[in-house]
Amino acid sequence: MGFTLCRKIMQNVSRVMVGKSRALELLLAALLAEGHVLLEDVPGVGKTQMAKSLAKSIGGTFKRVQFTPDLLPADITGFNVYDQQTGRFKFQPGPLMANVVLADEINRTIPRTQASLLESMEERQLTVDGVTMTLPRPFFVLATQNPIELEGTFPLPEAQLDRFLLCVDLGYPSREEEILILERFQEEDPLLNLETVAHPAEILQLQKERRKILVSPEIREYIVNLVDATRHSKFISYGASPRCSIHLMRAAQALALLRERDYVLPDDVKFLLKPVLAHRLILHTEERIRGVTAATILEEIAGSVPVPTSLDEGR
Repeated sequence: MGFTLCRKIMQNVSRVMVGKSRALELLLAALLAEGHVLLEDVPGVGKTQMAKSLAKSIGGTFKRVQFTPDLLPADITGFNVYDQQTGRFKFQPGPLMANVVLADEINRTIPRTQASLLESMEERQLTVDGVTMTLPRPFFVLATQNPIELEGTFPLPEAQLDRFLLCVDLGYPSREEEILILERFQEEDPLLNLETVAHPAEILQLQKERRKILVSPEIREYIVNLVDATRHSKFISYGASPRCSIHLMRAAQALALLRERDYVLPDDVKFLLKPVLAHRLILHTEERIRGVTAATILEEIAGSVPVPTSLDEGR
């Protein structure tokens, strides 16, 4: 059931998105791993379109929040309103009370509002006036930001970045892909006619299937070795946290499920290394000035950490 439904979702989103199979696979892996995604790229490459296409494909409730400097925490969590007829306060839900939340241009709002997402992203709940409420399941945050334009933005704090399981860039399309995009959008936006091919209950079932994907002791040790290497790199001030190890394992399980396997391979872990780790690493100031990037360091780490060769694949 899992393999078929995943393929159906990917094919449905591909009716709108052209040539973004890698990014789509990563987004679905994050969804199945019960994580969240930060889409980071220049304007116009399809970040919002990708998020809306995936949300429409998997069904459930969808809310979009346009983050601006004047946005307050209550604008996204909700607030209590006094009802004169009953003489009681009534909770007015905010956009976080949805299965899929698109936080558009998340770095354009103040840190206080950014921080209001922390509890919801980590614990699947929100607290308003001392009352804690459970969020709908599944709960999936897709945030977008433009890494180039810095004027009028508020960089996400490290605690916020660490809540995102993956950071994904879409990149520019090839010449052939861009011609196909023009052809596809010539008469109308294909997103308007996109069908829903899954339901929240089915997504929850996929998440349960993901938890059963085998992670051998060798793979667990490999994950820890990779993460630990970031803590001892001479280029990095602060390496990845234990939360990152958990995220990497869960994402690898989800990727194995998407690739129609019931066990994780080292290639799954290596494929996810940059999307899971790069946005969490803090490089030394001198290395950033020299132009050293987290992606380059992770490539070196992946090449230096021994890959397990003997695996119990659970057969």
